[in-house]
Amino acid sequence: MGTHVQGPPNLRLVHSSTRLRVISGNIIMKKKNFSVLFTFMRGNRAQYLLSIFAIAISTIISLLNPLVIRYLIDSVIGGEPFEGPAWLISLLEKLGGTSWMLQHIMLGASSLILLTAVSGLFHFLKGKWSAEAAETTAKNIRNRFFAHLQRLPFDYHVKARTGDLIQRATSDIETIRKFLATQFVEIGRTLFMVIMAATIMIRLNVKMGLFSMAVIPFIFTFAYLFFLKVQKTFRASDEAEGRLSTVLQENLTGIRVVKAFGRHRFEIDRFDERNQEFRVLTTRLIRLLAWYWSLSDFMSLMQIGAVLILGGYWAATGVFSMGTMVVFFTYVGRLLWPVRQLGRILTEMGKTFVSLERIQEILNEPEEKDLFSGLHPEITGRIEFDHVSFRYEEGPDILKDVSFTVEAGETIAFLGPTGSGKTSLVHLLPRLYEPTSGEIRIDGIPLGTIEKQWLREKVGIILQEPFLFQKTLKENIALARDGVIEEQIFTAAETAAVHDVILSFERGYDTLIGEGGVTLSGGQKQRVAMARTLMKESPILIFDDSLSAVDTETDAQIRKSLKDRGNKATTFIIAHRTSTLAEADKIIILENGRIVQMGTHEELSRQDGLYRRIWQIQNELETELEEELNPQLQA
Repeated sequence: MGTHVQGPPNLRLVHSSTRLRVISGNIIMKKKNFSVLFTFMRGNRAQYLLSIFAIAISTIISLLNPLVIRYLIDSVIGGEPFEGPAWLISLLEKLGGTSWMLQHIMLGASSLILLTAVSGLFHFLKGKWSAEAAETTAKNIRNRFFAHLQRLPFDYHVKARTGDLIQRATSDIETIRKFLATQFVEIGRTLFMVIMAATIMIRLNVKMGLFSMAVIPFIFTFAYLFFLKVQKTFRASDEAEGRLSTVLQENLTGIRVVKAFGRHRFEIDRFDERNQEFRVLTTRLIRLLAWYWSLSDFMSLMQIGAVLILGGYWAATGVFSMGTMVVFFTYVGRLLWPVRQLGRILTEMGKTFVSLERIQEILNEPEEKDLFSGLHPEITGRIEFDHVSFRYEEGPDILKDVSFTVEAGETIAFLGPTGSGKTSLVHLLPRLYEPTSGEIRIDGIPLGTIEKQWLREKVGIILQEPFLFQKTLKENIALARDGVIEEQIFTAAETAAVHDVILSFERGYDTLIGEGGVTLSGGQKQRVAMARTLMKESPILIFDDSLSAVDTETDAQIRKSLKDRGNKATTFIIAHRTSTLAEADKIIILENGRIVQMGTHEELSRQDGLYRRIWQIQNELETELEEELNPQLQA
């Protein structure tokens, strides 16, 4: 008795409709995956077609060998009448018939060698063309993936897991490449083999043909069910690998912090936890593969054994000839193994679909708007904030109704407690974020109408925690501009007060620094990053607390060098030293996202408020320090 769904009719309808939605959803998803795959294959489809053509020729020729053996056994040696195409019978008769072929039996053996060689040649061409097409396709996917990452918004990269992105860009794309290079064309080989071998066997003997293929529907069904199962398991394993890569990337990037705090055991345990998760999920995947290969091997070998027994019996009792039995036995072996390989093909297809979905997840992320569209105005540096408010997504307002004006060439400084909105404010200028309300204007032009790429070329920003590449110091500084000469690099380094420091290194500007600048001190990194930004000669400069790691003397030297520059830029400075803030044309005090004070150093030092308190505290500390040092110096 069959099973049935218990419950009222409307509930059974709900179950049925749910199953239909799941099935239809799977079909739609697979069509979408194939569509995405074919899109990536653009420009290489001709090579794939050539590969399919080559494997078709190779398959056809490989199927001729058993027929040649059947002719030699039954007709040439056994003397039975040859049954074949009329043109082939006519050709053999012109050569002298079976008696002539018996005298030149080595010619038959040579034809087998020739057919095998030709089949092997086309098999080689299949591999060559599919491999070349797969490598080009993978290269195109990598290029598109990387280019898309470059165009994603700043906010996306703030939240993204670097290790997971690296895993998608390497392991997932490699999975796609392997499928296209090996398994994709094998689908065509399997189809050709099944259709042609089945046709030939049924024409030779209907009953034996059907009996020889009895297990194929079961293997197909088993392979499809396995495909559905392995897809979910591979996704879990793939995502676990991404989490493992993230832990590894974070640890390698922050290895100095780990060592400084003695957190080796904690990090090892954290890595071991992710590694264990990856091992468990991957082992589950391997077990599924083992079950498939074992059961499909068992079914294939049982089928071959059954054909050998029944074919041998029928050949012995005269139902058909010994040559025909050889054909059936050979075809079954050649037919079942490709069908069995269907499981591997579907497995790799399942993995590829998961990898395609993971790649497509990133490609579906909306690119940054107006990155390459908008106005290209000449920028002198007059900036207006007109009732600007800003918040991150659905969070609270970080900036609240901020309004001020900076004239071209002026220096404006910001002071405020942590979380007051200083960094968020300066990040609005290069349009890393957009205001929630209000408007920012540069030289009277709304900021939102200016092309982002153009704007960012005109705004130089030095971050508090700059990133340097694993290149020489010269290459890091020259990164901001194309076609720079050494004198320009030296000038920028002198302005950033790092030129003499670089010359003190054994290899000077050709010194190779570690990834992220780990071989430099914090102050040296900040100054090299400053020199890199100064290379742009931007009309707008932003120092986001980027002098925090340099001493007071170096700070003063840098500020003097900036003043002495011929083309004075509009400068925004975020700092906590009143000595740095004092020389600004205007100082803005932010608290809770609002401007609470604005004025010059003289004006703010006479007003009650945050600036005056910090100025007094720093002055008192400097006085105390001088009093402590003076007796020591006199002694």
